[in-house]
Amino acid sequence: MADFLGMMKQAAQLQSKMQEMQEQLANVEVEGISGGGLVTVRMTAKMDVKGIKIDPSLMKPEEREVLEDLLVTALGDARRKAETAVQDKMQSLTGGLGLPPGLFGQ
Repeated sequence: MADFLGMMKQAAQLQSKMQEMQEQLANVEVEGISGGGLVTVRMTAKMDVKGIKIDPSLMKPEEREVLEDLLVTALGDARRKAETAVQDKMQSLTGGLGLPPGLFGQ
């Protein structure tokens, strides 16, 4: 019975920490870059795009397809970095709780 109570306490701690982590993730920002810095996308770890910077040299009608490709690449780069930030936060959150590996994407 004491084991069960301990597990319930851990579950409550985890729930509280998960909520705190979700709040923190809204403040973690990453930058995705493509084209050697010609396009930069800024996004939170919750995948909310906060800004896009485009080098003026790409603002020509004949560069439209290049710009589109660079935007896709920069967004993908930002998404990967945001996912890594989430994994890092999750690992630091669950690291001391004695949970089995693989749980919550560890």
